[in-house]
Amino acid sequence: MIALICLGLLFAASAPAFAGAQQEKMKMCNRDAKKKALKGDERKKFMSGCLKG
Repeated sequence: MIALICLGLLFAASAPAFAGAQQEKMKMCNRDAKKKALKGDERKKFMSGCLKG
């Protein structure tokens, strides 16, 4: 039981750090897409690839 509580606390502590990293990646990809003046399907394809890699 204690192990589960510790595991839960570890996950809860690491979640905000992961979310912050994802937000930064999203900002970077959005900025790059805007610089390239991508719109519509081109933008969707670019954003998908950018966020995966």
